[in-house]
Amino acid sequence: MAKDFFKTFIDGLGDDETSIAADGTSSAESSGFIDSGSYIFNAALNGSIYGGFPNNKAIVLAGDPATGKTFFALGMVKNFLQMNPKGRVFYFDTESAVTNEMMTVRGIDTLRVAKSEPETIERFRTVAIKVLDTYLALDEANRFPLLMVLDSLSALPSSKEVGDITEGKDTKDMTKPGLIKGAFRVLRLKMARAQVPFIVTNHIYSVIGSYVPMKEMAGGSGAKYAADTLVFLSKAKDKDDDKSVRGSLIKVRMVKSRLSREETKVTTRILFDGGLDRYYGLLELAAETGLVKHLANKYEFPNGKKAFEKAILAEPEKFFTTELLDALDVALKPKFTYSADVEAPSEEAGDSDE
Repeated sequence: MAKDFFKTFIDGLGDDETSIAADGTSSAESSGFIDSGSYIFNAALNGSIYGGFPNNKAIVLAGDPATGKTFFALGMVKNFLQMNPKGRVFYFDTESAVTNEMMTVRGIDTLRVAKSEPETIERFRTVAIKVLDTYLALDEANRFPLLMVLDSLSALPSSKEVGDITEGKDTKDMTKPGLIKGAFRVLRLKMARAQVPFIVTNHIYSVIGSYVPMKEMAGGSGAKYAADTLVFLSKAKDKDDDKSVRGSLIKVRMVKSRLSREETKVTTRILFDGGLDRYYGLLELAAETGLVKHLANKYEFPNGKKAFEKAILAEPEKFFTTELLDALDVALKPKFTYSADVEAPSEEAGDSDE
């Protein structure tokens, strides 16, 4: 039988990095997700409003300045630490922008966060590899959940760039893309083996001379290839009825995703008073699925409640019950995943070549 052949072969190989897929022991398998803080963003990331970012993958949050990249990264740090009481976070702050007050206000336990401020790509690479090697050297019984964050990639110069500036040279640094690609290639393999998730923020820029307006990430293709999930963020002003700005509407585009549909677009919201709106974006989708009825200017919920959109957005938890969220999670899967229902092959089917 094929299964017995593989088992015998793998046992004889004596290689911990080779296994039967059905055993689920490869480094690609995740044991859970890190909540993004937004139901609609979670769905875009992995197809479930209760999911989010896999806890052993690499995600790149890219966007123009002030689009909420660091905001989302810190939100994921908070949720990671809350989900893992023994968890720790290693945070690379390359812009000297994240203060202890910013973390404390967001509910982050700073005693479980280590911060590093590398001056170059080479220094970041060295420290990150040392952290992972030290972590992997621990007995598995003594390991704790670990998350690494690089905020941001675009702010990291190379040693050559620093040297050229110091010497007054104006030559363009052609080594940076290669350094980034090499660093990510090595780091991603180690992180996968260590089951350490990686959050990266990065800037994007407009491609000059393109026939169609395009956005591209800074730093070359290294982060793009290494990322399991690549998200482009853009924003618009969120205004109240009196036209005053009350926050930002964050538009999310899934440029690359291994667990959900690529090029999916959703919108979430960050309020100046209240932070990330967990429920924003659900009402329209609930109406699309038929779980909530849109009647004239009001919405009718399964429990019979009717309300205007403004009232629902002001107090969404009163309308989105646990039962409705569960039903919505099931109904949205076909919209955000490539295949909602895939029947797993039986063991007999797998051994049909006897």
